[in-house]
Amino acid sequence: MNRTMLAMTVASLLPHASLLYAQERAVDDTMVILAKSDFNNSIEDIPSNVTIIDSNDIAASGAKSLDTLLRARAGIQISDTNSGPSFAMRGFSGGQASSNTLILVDGRRLNKLDLSAPQISSIQVSQIERIEVLSGSAGVLYGDQAVGGVINIITKESKEDEGNLSLSMGSFDSLAGAVDISKKLTDRWSLFLSANQDNTDNYREHNRRESGMLLTRISYAEDDTRFYTEASYYDNTREIPGSLTKEQYEQDPTQLLPAYSTHYDHEITKALRIGYQFNPSDSWIFGTDIIYDNTTGSGITWGGEKSSSGKQLVGSVTVEKQLLNDSGQGNILIGFEGAERDLAYKVSSTDRALEQQMLSAYGQLNLPIIAKLTLTTGARYSRVTDNIYDATVYPETEKLPESQDAFELGFNYKLNESQRVYLRGESNFRFAKIDEQAYTSPGVMGLKPQTGKSIEAGWGLIKNDFSVKVDVFNLRLENEIVYDSNAPGIIGSQFPGANVNADKSERNGVSVSGDVYLQQDIQLGMEYSLIDAEFTAGEYKGNKLPWVARSSGRIFATYDINYNWQFFVEGVYTGTRYKDDDKANSSDKLPAYWLGNAALNFTQDVWSASLRIDNMFDKQYPSSAYVGKDTEGYYPGDGRKVMLTGTYKF
Repeated sequence: MNRTMLAMTVASLLPHASLLYAQERAVDDTMVILAKSDFNNSIEDIPSNVTIIDSNDIAASGAKSLDTLLRARAGIQISDTNSGPSFAMRGFSGGQASSNTLILVDGRRLNKLDLSAPQISSIQVSQIERIEVLSGSAGVLYGDQAVGGVINIITKESKEDEGNLSLSMGSFDSLAGAVDISKKLTDRWSLFLSANQDNTDNYREHNRRESGMLLTRISYAEDDTRFYTEASYYDNTREIPGSLTKEQYEQDPTQLLPAYSTHYDHEITKALRIGYQFNPSDSWIFGTDIIYDNTTGSGITWGGEKSSSGKQLVGSVTVEKQLLNDSGQGNILIGFEGAERDLAYKVSSTDRALEQQMLSAYGQLNLPIIAKLTLTTGARYSRVTDNIYDATVYPETEKLPESQDAFELGFNYKLNESQRVYLRGESNFRFAKIDEQAYTSPGVMGLKPQTGKSIEAGWGLIKNDFSVKVDVFNLRLENEIVYDSNAPGIIGSQFPGANVNADKSERNGVSVSGDVYLQQDIQLGMEYSLIDAEFTAGEYKGNKLPWVARSSGRIFATYDINYNWQFFVEGVYTGTRYKDDDKANSSDKLPAYWLGNAALNFTQDVWSASLRIDNMFDKQYPSSAYVGKDTEGYYPGDGRKVMLTGTYKF
């Protein structure tokens, strides 16, 4: 049973409760990096919908990939063109998911300057300590692209002498291995090493993936000073099978079309990160963080051979002051961020390059007003300058400057030890990416920033043997950056349409989650998300946003058979929705479907094993489907997959 997680959430008012630790406040476990604060970072003090998936949750699920672990959690909807998953939160289409949900690994942004999805395949679930999911706008703390939510993946780290070795094998010739070693060098210095390799042929023909990762971290800590330096290497290769027609998809979803038989993508990323934190007193904290990464890519796609290279240097400085008054504890946080990013790529006749500079300043205040009631307010200003070259659209290199701000106002009220309510309003934004700026209709010189306003409220109740949580939201967007197949296209292009600033859209939703212990060894739980997403102005006014399921959710059960054995089962539901890019709602909706997953876990001393079955009823479903001006395409989701994993702790 997930004892630690359950104890943690009694304090945080998130789902899961524990009969064993219901009266213990595991305060340290409630701390979340997403808050960017060392004084006010407990979930119970953040006026937002935050979900924590910790290592015990992960182990119980038996999941071996991030998409199967996160599917339907906290309202997450997934799209995958058989080249890697994209996560959408708060009602975005598959094509816009990776631009409106911010993905972080240990605080490093994985979102790219182009429209390709963040590369997460090399991050094995076995090496994740926990995942923090913020559902909703985070424009003040995170700025660009934090529109629908933020997913922060935190890898394992230990300051003690220990290690883990795991090996997985299963369907589709899948074979994966991972090892991590922690070593305490001195009382203040520690070393962490991690490596993994994950190879699989996947469900479709010509869809083999080979992913690997190496990471080294050296940390230093004493009473008032913390320092770390980290180097990592990621290598991902994947064969790309392309889309199928509806008839091909229904006949044989695993098939490969001859036109795609040589298509593949290979990407290597090298990253270096250095962080320093100094506490001159109990009430002041100064911190700085520098990240550099370099990514090179190669492959073959519809346009022929492609090559790309990109790098970014990101630096940040934060100053935080603890605030104390008669009503409680608060804080004020001020931060500055700067980024220099470069990207260049070629595919056949497409030749593009981008040099981007971004500067941001932000601040957030958390102030107790009266006992149990805390005010949160903040603001951010970001300025970006894109120097963009495109052989067709910007042959002379064009300078495209833009700026945008964001504001927030929230209240968090603790009704008693078991309940809290919150109310928050925040604005958000995202800047156009290089693919979007370089593929616009004739006469359009740069796209405007996408802007939005979010209002959300929530309530949570935790008791010894059950919990329930309800959140509601409204998200309104203007100048949403989307691809429109009906827009005037670039002269001479073989593809219709262009990227545009779309008319206004609105998303309203509610999420409900909770769990109950029927007895000490049996836990039942559920999560449900309802999203009503539609255009509110322009040609498509009143139409539903494509690829957004109105309903999604999951039900699950965990049974501790005895001290060594545990059984987990879940059903994941995705409701009906229109195909991607079907803004006119002219095609038939895709049918709703359920996916069933199960895991049997065994633990004894330093050994553990897990048998996980994904899609155990072998349900056929599309992981992505689109409709264009004159065409449509389907990408099948995985069929039944069985994985056996063994782990040894030393």
